[in-house]
Amino acid sequence: MKKIEIGSEIPEFTLPDQDGKEFHVKDFIEKKNLIIYFYPKDDTPGCTKEACYFRDLYEDFNDAGAMIIGISSQSVVSHKKFAEKYKLNFTLLSDENSKIRKMFGVPSFGILQGRVTYVVDKKGIVNYIFNSQTEATKHVDEALRILREMK
Repeated sequence: MKKIEIGSEIPEFTLPDQDGKEFHVKDFIEKKNLIIYFYPKDDTPGCTKEACYFRDLYEDFNDAGAMIIGISSQSVVSHKKFAEKYKLNFTLLSDENSKIRKMFGVPSFGILQGRVTYVVDKKGIVNYIFNSQTEATKHVDEALRILREMK
C-alpha cells in the first residue's frame, strides 16, 4: 500500500481502544472530521505534553466538528492507564503490531516511532499532514488551525 498523502483517502481500519472496544474508523466517516495522530509512546514527556494539549483543547476540536484519535503501539492496558492518569477525553487506539502506522506510512527511527498528525475531512480525505518529532504541541495547534480553515 502506498503512503498516505494530502488528497489521499484514508484506509478503513479497526483497532481496540483504551477500553478494549473495537473502533471502526468507517463508523465515523461522513459524521466527523478526524484528527488522527500517531505518537511514539504512552507516558513519555513529549507524548504526554501532546496528549494533554489535545485534552485541554478538546472543546475547540469538538466545536470544529472533529474527533481526536491517538494511535501508538502500546497495549490497551497501557492506553487505559495513560488516559486515566491524565484524564484524557478522547480515543486512544492500540496498534500493537504497527500495521496501521505502516499503512499510513508513518516513519520510524530505529526503535523510536514517528509523530505524525493527519487532518481528515468528513469524506475521509486527508487535508493536512504535520510531521515533527520534536514539536509535540505544534501538532495540536496546526490541526486546529486547518480545521478552522476547512469550515
